[in-house]
Amino acid sequence: MRAADFMVCFAYMVITRDTRKQTAVTPAKTARESDAFEQTLRPRMIADYIGQSDVKSHLLVHMEAARKRSEPLGHTLLHGAPGLGKTTLAHIIGREMNAQVRVTSGPAIEKPGDLASLLTNLESGDVLFIDEIHRMRPAIEEVLYSAMEDYCLDLVIGKGPTARSMRLELKPFTLVGATTKAGAISAPLRDRFPHVFKLSFYTREEMEQVVERTSRILQIQLAGGVADRIACSCRATPRIANRLVRSVRDFAQVKSESTITMDRVRSTLDALGIDEAGLDRTDRAILSAIVDKFGGGPVGLSTLAAITAEEEDTLEDVYEPYLLQQGYLHRTPKGRMATRQAYELLGLNVPDTMQSALFS
Repeated sequence: MRAADFMVCFAYMVITRDTRKQTAVTPAKTARESDAFEQTLRPRMIADYIGQSDVKSHLLVHMEAARKRSEPLGHTLLHGAPGLGKTTLAHIIGREMNAQVRVTSGPAIEKPGDLASLLTNLESGDVLFIDEIHRMRPAIEEVLYSAMEDYCLDLVIGKGPTARSMRLELKPFTLVGATTKAGAISAPLRDRFPHVFKLSFYTREEMEQVVERTSRILQIQLAGGVADRIACSCRATPRIANRLVRSVRDFAQVKSESTITMDRVRSTLDALGIDEAGLDRTDRAILSAIVDKFGGGPVGLSTLAAITAEEEDTLEDVYEPYLLQQGYLHRTPKGRMATRQAYELLGLNVPDTMQSALFS
């Protein structure tokens, strides 16, 4: 590219950049930011990452192959429920590949100039992590296509008859996208990811390992059986496990208890409204509404949202996945229905009139 063309393109990027909004697009991590990240409960290396064995085994193969070719890892899409470790895996990929990780999110990239600023500042092999990538605007996605495939950036300079297109060469990089709604990503963008991994809910044994690891990091002494009891109430999600361990620690510290006992765990979870199955007050309110007010269902999502005073998206994205996964809820074309497990959880008998509807 000629120097004059580069200056024109640079001027375009500066002019189109919204300085006030640009602060939401996080640049390369500084040493202080990296230290803060490492002081959290997130594992640093893939060997320390608990669970998701299939995802880890595939990532290890792809990363080793990329290192042998002296190339960046292929673009990677991580999708799954919130709190399962997508952000953690993105940082682990950067550390395993000895690359810097630049972090942003789909809603934070408002204009093509925002994305151009990020991409042109990437060094060879850097990892660009875009959280909630399904929320990017279509105009942003179109700029990203050529960057992902050809490591170049196509920009239009000027308007009207004087407008002309320019192409900027980019250094090879790895795009890691994370989303809780893989179906909301457009097909052209999804197809440009050679590696697509779905993160699943954790098993009870894996959750117990997460609780024990968190306790060691926080220097908490657990009595026998406590880790398993907390693991049962974590909704099979590490983020919730970390939050519950911190809560139990705080309650015990206020009472000047050096060891977390089973009684302390039970009293803390009761205070938080969380039962042994990991369901909170809203979960039980959803099931109770279906059973008590609608005879077990079916009932529409909008009706449930009105009764529980929650947004429809919150019910569908936050509460329903775990209830469905654990078998407490059944989603039908007519609406949501309570299952046998839901009746047993609430201490009720399944009505005879519901038997055929539930189990036919």
